[in-house]
Amino acid sequence: MAKAADFSVFSVLVTGSNRGIGLGLVKRFLQLPCPPKWIFATTRDMEAEKSKEVKQLACRHPNLVLLQLDVTILESIQAALKEVEKRVGDGGLTLLINNAGRWFFENLENENAKDMQTLYSVNTIGPLQMSQAFLSLLKKAARKSPRQGLSSSKAAIINISSALGSMEVMLIWEKTQIVSYRCSKAALNMLTKCQSLEYSASGILTVAIHPGLVNTRHNPYPEITVEESTRGIVSVLSMLSEEDNGTFKDWLGRRLPW
Repeated sequence: MAKAADFSVFSVLVTGSNRGIGLGLVKRFLQLPCPPKWIFATTRDMEAEKSKEVKQLACRHPNLVLLQLDVTILESIQAALKEVEKRVGDGGLTLLINNAGRWFFENLENENAKDMQTLYSVNTIGPLQMSQAFLSLLKKAARKSPRQGLSSSKAAIINISSALGSMEVMLIWEKTQIVSYRCSKAALNMLTKCQSLEYSASGILTVAIHPGLVNTRHNPYPEITVEESTRGIVSVLSMLSEEDNGTFKDWLGRRLPW
């Protein structure tokens, strides 16, 4: 089994990586002893103030490419795909991390169709469309890899989910209901399971990861820092194997119930 210290991937794309967990993951990959040849960070708005830090990082690191990407718009996904293809070539995309997400703090009484549609569009349909678009590059990476079995170093889709989407856990329900968010993440978990059944034959691992209740701009109930979460996630990624395909884990590698 691999260790975080020897973890290496040829290429990685992290959606929603101009801030928060996504930006934290980009930094972690840059800091690896053997960093990826290509790291693709994405932002919906290149000119926004919230994209300033990742733009500065891209200026300092030649292996970091910043792409404009809105996971709810197919044309935007296809444009990003072309940019990634230009750089990775026959090496393909080793790791797709579907991190982009949104949430609204509505309770069951006030939940509404508009907000639920918005969250499904970003949190569930976005990862579906990204995985479909980049599937050919993930397959290339799997074919190119000399590794046996399944692993994050060969080819993988990692869906950043949430324990709030677990029907058994129902994390912090007494503090916040956020029904549309919970439903969108439960649906993402099912998508993860479906992808794991379909894509494993092509050498692609699929796992859902709960990053913890992270101290980001919009979270009123933080339990851990971005640094703690992303350090844990990368450590978990380094140790994933065939037996983890189609599972739901947290940032410490603990198995979560659906």
